[in-house]
Amino acid sequence: MRLDKFLKVSRIIKRRPVAKEVADKGRIQINGILAKSSSNVKIGDQVKIQFGNKILEIEVLELHDSTKKEDAEKMYQVISEKRVENSNNLD
Repeated sequence: MRLDKFLKVSRIIKRRPVAKEVADKGRIQINGILAKSSSNVKIGDQVKIQFGNKILEIEVLELHDSTKKEDAEKMYQVISEKRVENSNNLD
């Protein structure tokens, strides 16, 4: 499944164009490798996303083409969520 679609369906990012923009600005890594919006996401992948001054790291548990709101959180597990001072750093 495409990264931008996964982020939208899992409701990590509410809109697909926003997910595409975040990915294409180099703010998302899959398994430590910089990802584009068209990158494939598989079950077991670790995804690190930078939102402004927050870094969210998740593990992909399920892939669905569409979900209900209550089922979206079952698609991933949060590994870590931390605040950062420098918004340009994914490390």
